[in-house]
Amino acid sequence: MAAESARWLTVPDLVDALNLSPGKVHRLIEDRHLLAVRRDKVLVVPEEFVQNGEPLTDLRGTLILLADDGFTDDEAMDWMLEVNELLGVSPIAALRAGRKAEVRRVAQALAF
Repeated sequence: MAAESARWLTVPDLVDALNLSPGKVHRLIEDRHLLAVRRDKVLVVPEEFVQNGEPLTDLRGTLILLADDGFTDDEAMDWMLEVNELLGVSPIAALRAGRKAEVRRVAQALAF
């Protein structure tokens, strides 16, 4: 799924979806449990990053790895949502399918 076609959740959407306060949602973003970017000046998170009412469990380690590789938040978001030829699907789709180790191997190879 390309970043342009992702369904975006705002902080108020995440407050409802995660049953948390706005402050706790912002803490999840700061601590890299979720990745947010600005779209039309609004902070948003892709719906795919949330599963069963909480941030996708395997997302945080991958986001930290991408940041360590030198990715900006916008670059990391694009990488997570765009189909990767080595994975055959987007990295977020691979994570949701339980392919954490494979996603992280591909991400490690991208270090700037």
